[in-house]
Amino acid sequence: MRHGRYPLIVSFLLPPLVLYGVFVLSPYLQAFQISTTDWLGYSAQADPVGMANFRTLLHDGYVWNALENNGVLLLVVPVLTIALGLFFATMLAMGGRKGRAGVTGVRGTAVYRLVYFFPQVLSVVIIALLWKEIYNPRSGLLNGALHALGLPTPAWLGDPRFAFWCVLAVMVWSNVGFYVVLFGAAMQAIPRDIYEAVMLDGASRAVMLWKITIPLLWDTVQVAWIYLAIAALDGFILVQLMTNGGPNFSTDVIGNRMYDTAFGSETKFGYASAIGVVMFFLTLSVAVLALRAARRDRIEYS
Repeated sequence: MRHGRYPLIVSFLLPPLVLYGVFVLSPYLQAFQISTTDWLGYSAQADPVGMANFRTLLHDGYVWNALENNGVLLLVVPVLTIALGLFFATMLAMGGRKGRAGVTGVRGTAVYRLVYFFPQVLSVVIIALLWKEIYNPRSGLLNGALHALGLPTPAWLGDPRFAFWCVLAVMVWSNVGFYVVLFGAAMQAIPRDIYEAVMLDGASRAVMLWKITIPLLWDTVQVAWIYLAIAALDGFILVQLMTNGGPNFSTDVIGNRMYDTAFGSETKFGYASAIGVVMFFLTLSVAVLALRAARRDRIEYS
């Protein structure tokens, strides 16, 4: 019976593994191979160039500018998103008045969670186009409000001083609702007795958040940090649809740089694949470093 079970297991596992290898692993391996050629994407000829594409990367100012923008996103987006997510989730879970029932959430918690989660229902394309219209200097909602208040109305996405931060704000806005719901669900698993005991000692909500909630939710925060770090290293769709890397490359990111290199006027697929390989190892390194840096003893409660 046991010997007859293994062929059955293999018959179920083999087809999906083959499909995964063909459609997921194979493109990765092909990208490594293409990165060592001068292939133009449409030509039949692809001459090997060795590590020439990677040496060119070291002196490409546009690539370094894109990496710098990704670095800023990597530092700011996870911190802001997690901080806002924890703050709103804490307010929803224990932002109500202290009474006989102990620590309670605010009224209408379900409605607030729905409002916060709403951006997750929209696709990234819709979010990018929606905010592009909001930032429109002539007919946008933001400048309309500023004009009504008698304040200056900048060309948000057309000004290198503001464009990058406008895209960053949209990235935070589109992600924070998901983590409000995620952190809120994790908080529901924490025994209320812990909060009530700390509250009796006179601890404020800020102390409860810092000393109780965050340590008990550290595994969830760690996962959120990794996902947000990967999202910050990408950011391609928002940038490509809202600014296409402009103005003057002020919002360019490494994903957009790879896309323009492959499908722009030069169509350098070999060089674009080299950018993709660098992006692959960069993302992998950030994920590993985030896991190691955030490692700590797990806190158990019963």
